Amino acid sequence: MSVFTELVGQEPVVEQLTSATRAATDLLAGGPGSGMAHAWLFTGPPGSGRSSAARAFAAALQCPELGCGHCSSCHQVQAGTHADVRIVRPSGLSLGVEETRRLVGQAAGAPTGGRFRVVLFEDADRATEAACNALLKAIEEPAPRTVWLLCAPTPEDLLVTIRSRCRLVNLRTPSIRAVADMLVQRDGIDPEVAATAARASGGHVERARHLATDEETRQRRAEIHRLALELDGLGAGISAAARLQEIAETEAKATTTEQDEQERTELKAAFGDGATGKGVTKAVRGAQGALRDLEERQKRRATRIKRDVYDAALLDLAALYRDVLTLQLGAQVEGSTEPEQAAELARRSSPEATLRRLDAIMECRRRIAANGQPQIALEALMAALYLG
Repeated sequence: MSVFTELVGQEPVVEQLTSATRAATDLLAGGPGSGMAHAWLFTGPPGSGRSSAARAFAAALQCPELGCGHCSSCHQVQAGTHADVRIVRPSGLSLGVEETRRLVGQAAGAPTGGRFRVVLFEDADRATEAACNALLKAIEEPAPRTVWLLCAPTPEDLLVTIRSRCRLVNLRTPSIRAVADMLVQRDGIDPEVAATAARASGGHVERARHLATDEETRQRRAEIHRLALELDGLGAGISAAARLQEIAETEAKATTTEQDEQERTELKAAFGDGATGKGVTKAVRGAQGALRDLEERQKRRATRIKRDVYDAALLDLAALYRDVLTLQLGAQVEGSTEPEQAAELARRSSPEATLRRLDAIMECRRRIAANGQPQIALEALMAALYLG
């Protein structure tokens, strides 16, 4: 099974990356390597699989069989443990210049054992302007056999000077049928459940998988839909906003608690926690400073995760109102997880009001993504949903 099998509904992208992988092999053999670039920009809407495509390409570049999917190189890249593939995920809402400079310095060296040194930069759009300028220099003057893979929602999310130096890989939202087929074939999901999850996710592959396999995810989605149905006043709107915040806090804590504790334990062990003897006092002081830095990074990560949860909740809410609008326009809604709620909301209002509500949800997403105060943005949204 090829590493590109994971890319659902992305046949043109698979063809493009497969061709580039062959060109990379030609380059290593002393050929011209036409079609292989040193910097790539993966773009596409949420759920299209930007990071998955970039990681599959990284594995194919390291694989002697061009991404066979079963050799040690392929497994190491997919697991994030390959020595010559650095995967960068901003721990907070942005990536600063100092971290980017360290990354550029690490990328300048030759591969230690692989075919290329690959830097896979997820959420490259979160880099600050200063970080982008540091990244630009590395892309303008690339080290031999170093390949940069950048991921962002659209090309416009990066500086024009960066995107002009990258080969563009544009992913699309996979079809509902493609996502449902993937859930059935890869995860063994019942076809009816798979179809419902695929449609409810709007073609977002990972969200569809969570909906199909995780009962808590389905319950959270159902609760968010109930909040919309129970909006009978501004007071209820404020309560609904508070509940959404509570859901985000709980989910973020569940996601980060185990990882945070493991990182603290490993850091203390590295500084000799519990040891005695000469030099221990100095090591303890160093550990305290490092621990403060770690806790600060963990706080930034928790903030980012909470905002990601808000966004997922708002997309679930938008999916409900999409079903409402479909019913109001006289079409059948297939695969809805909450058909009765959608029918009730459709009865209560007009298509014009539903469109205004959808616009309000998208505006709330933009405000939170722009680092707005979630509580204020959510309360404004709930008021807009109530007033229509």
